[in-house]
Amino acid sequence: MSSRTPAGATEREDLAGLAEISGTSSEMLRATKKVLLERVALVAETLGGTAPTDFEELPACVDELVGDQPDRLWLAHAVIAADLPDDVEMTQMRARATLYGAWDALRPARTILGAAKRHREVRVIKDTVTCDVHATSGSDYTSGIQRVVRETVRRWEPVHDIEFLAWTTGYTAMRPLRAEERMRLFGGSPEPDEPGPTPIAIPWNCMHLVTEVAAQEGRSDRLLALGRYSPNTVACIGFDVIPVTSAATVNTGMTGNFARYLAAVRRTERIAMISRAAEQEFRGWVEMGAGRREHGPESAVVSLPVYAPPSDPADLDDARLGLVVDARTPMVLVVGSHEPRKNHLAMLHAAEVLWREGLSFNLVLVGAGSWNADAYNAGVAQLAAAGRPIQSIRGLPDRLLWAAYRLAHCTVFPSLNEGFGLPVAESLAVGTPVITSDFGSMRDIVAPDGTPLGGLLVDPRDDSSIADALRTLLTDPVTYERLRGETAQHVERTWDDYATELWDFLVEGVRPDERPDLTI
Repeated sequence: MSSRTPAGATEREDLAGLAEISGTSSEMLRATKKVLLERVALVAETLGGTAPTDFEELPACVDELVGDQPDRLWLAHAVIAADLPDDVEMTQMRARATLYGAWDALRPARTILGAAKRHREVRVIKDTVTCDVHATSGSDYTSGIQRVVRETVRRWEPVHDIEFLAWTTGYTAMRPLRAEERMRLFGGSPEPDEPGPTPIAIPWNCMHLVTEVAAQEGRSDRLLALGRYSPNTVACIGFDVIPVTSAATVNTGMTGNFARYLAAVRRTERIAMISRAAEQEFRGWVEMGAGRREHGPESAVVSLPVYAPPSDPADLDDARLGLVVDARTPMVLVVGSHEPRKNHLAMLHAAEVLWREGLSFNLVLVGAGSWNADAYNAGVAQLAAAGRPIQSIRGLPDRLLWAAYRLAHCTVFPSLNEGFGLPVAESLAVGTPVITSDFGSMRDIVAPDGTPLGGLLVDPRDDSSIADALRTLLTDPVTYERLRGETAQHVERTWDDYATELWDFLVEGVRPDERPDLTI
């Protein structure tokens, strides 16, 4: 028994109280003891210590091996429980370990082993790069964030040694990707998974990359503890700070969850923001907490691409057939999820103003449904019922989306706040003029050197401003052709450029402005 076991604790309680948590089944009790012994041996192996050979040796072994060192407590809890600890659990464990030793501090981790589902295989991944791609690998939905993740990891995977990870149900632990998840990321045909539950994966002394917004409760809490207590180095892509800076434009509850995610981001080593405007907002948030002891991660701008793959004639024909309501009139394209921040209600209003003036154009809106989209859906239905040439499409395969950009007379992206504004860059990349908001990342894309090229900038909160710009592009051929010509002046920046610069900064610590071949 540990010399620091609290007074009154029985030997059976000190050995985990396994009978209570395992019910009356002696078979389950034996299985749980076996798993506990194996997992403590894995902790010892990871730390370079001596593994216990007998169950009765566990308390003394764990106290000596783990002690009250935070990183070792983090590892021991993660391995024993098959569950990454969060910040609150780490605080409680550290206090108990100081008073009573590590074995007692790890009692909660030992107790949950009574559940058979906790007996799955646990693997410790050491001295490599791990990459969290949970949401992107688990869904066929393609948001701007997921486009960034897919394009990036598909370029990293062939040339770097990376362990790609997702999360278990409830965001309690990470695990390797399943076959269908790898297929969503990298394409191809899925190979059969190994039989049985997917193992739990615990990074140790790794570079851990977070490529998504990990704002789910549980996921962000465990990421915070991983960055604060484990010997892993954490780096991430930063997309925006919109749920904090523009809280009224996001779903109820998102701001609170996002604040927890930002607390975890504060503990990371580096963050690569996707635009200059997003980086300025992020640094503003960090400075807002200047009284805190930690100063937040090193941040840099690794700008997203301004690039478009070619479209073959078949793609153009398919898109023309499905999207162009009337081939004799120009198509106005709007790309983006149908949430209030994208400002699509203002777009619908501007379109109706111009239709009532007698202008002829097709309006095609491409984007997934989102929260609080009832007003948008009602507006589209009302215009369609009135005979207006309008289509709202939840999503398109990439080949048809690129074809749509090329078929469009112009695109409109009047967002109220945007980390980057990928549709703006994509429209310019194919040579299609764009109308977008006159601030933030959207202005930076259209006017990288201060002078707008290939687009008109508007006040997105002024319906007349949007309508006036669209009227110009539909009725002023001289201005329109000038803008089309200006799109070619934007410097091409590819996904290869982005993936390379992102890796160099997040993993190697080389800032983009220190690269001799900088193309931003």
